[in-house]
Amino acid sequence: MIDFSPPESPYRVSYDGDFRVAQAATAPSPDAPSDGEIKAQRKRLVREISRLQRRLHAHRHYAVLLVFQAMDAAGKDSTIRAVMTGVNPAGFRINSFETPSNEEARHDFLWRTTRRLPEKGRIGIFNRSYYEEVLIVRVHPEFLDRQKLPRRLPIMERCAERYQSIRDHERHLALNGTVILKFWLNISKEEQARRFLRRIDRPDKNWKFSRADIEERQHWDAYMAAYEDAINATARPWAPWYAIPADSKPYMRLVVAQLVRDQLATLDLTHPALPDEEQAELQGYRLCPPGRRTVVESRLTSCTT
Repeated sequence: MIDFSPPESPYRVSYDGDFRVAQAATAPSPDAPSDGEIKAQRKRLVREISRLQRRLHAHRHYAVLLVFQAMDAAGKDSTIRAVMTGVNPAGFRINSFETPSNEEARHDFLWRTTRRLPEKGRIGIFNRSYYEEVLIVRVHPEFLDRQKLPRRLPIMERCAERYQSIRDHERHLALNGTVILKFWLNISKEEQARRFLRRIDRPDKNWKFSRADIEERQHWDAYMAAYEDAINATARPWAPWYAIPADSKPYMRLVVAQLVRDQLATLDLTHPALPDEEQAELQGYRLCPPGRRTVVESRLTSCTT
C-alpha cells in the first residue's frame, strides 16, 4: 500500500466533507511574520525546492503536479513565479488553461489536461485545470453546449459525475507515481475589488482588466458554492486541497513555498546508484597512466597516448 503523506498545515482541507468557504481564512494568521521575514524565509525555501527538484529529476520515480485554482486577481501567476523563480526551468513546466479550443471541446473534459501531465522527474504546474469543468460550467452551464455531450443532465448531476471522474483520475495518477498538491487561493471579495481598481489606476496593469472580470464578480456567491462542493468532493490524502489565505500576496507565496518544499522533502529522493560493474569501470578511469587520456567507444574503454 502506498503511504500518502501530504504536508501538515492549518490550511489543509479535511477529507470529511465539512469544509466551509465562509469559515476559511482570507487573511494571514495573527502570528504571521513580518513582510521582511516572509521574503527571507521564502528565498530559503525556494533554494531548498531547487535542490530537491534536482534530486527529483535524478531519481525519476515521481512526478509532481501542482494545481492552482482561484478567483480572478487572487495572484496565481505571481505566486507560481515567486515559488519557482530560481528553480531550474528544465525541471518544471507551467500550463495555463483558458477557454477550451474547438479540438479540446470535442474530447472528454479531462483530455486537454491529461496531455500536459508531467513526466517522472519533473514538476508540472496547472494554472487553472480540469476543475474549471465543475466550477465555471456549474455557474454557466450553457458552456456545456460546445461539448456535445450525449446526455442532457441537470448541472448538479453532471458535476456529481465529474467529481467521481476526477477522484478516479487523481487516484490513478497517485498510484502511478504522481504526487498531487492542489491550492485554492482564497481571496476576499473586498480585496478582489481593491486589486481590480489598481488594474484600472495603473497603466501597466490595464491589460489585465476586462469587462468580463466585473461580470463574473456578479456571480461571486455561486462560485463560492461551486468551490465548496468541488473541494469537499475531491479532497483526498492522495490529492489534498489547501485553502490558502490570498489577501496578502507575500504570506500566500510563503505558505505555498513551504508546502511544496515539505512535500518534496517527504519523498525518498536519492541519486541513482550505479551497478557494481559500472562503478568499477568508472573508477578504472582513474587508473590510466599519467600523460594518457581515456577514450570511450561504444562499450570499450582504453587508455591511449
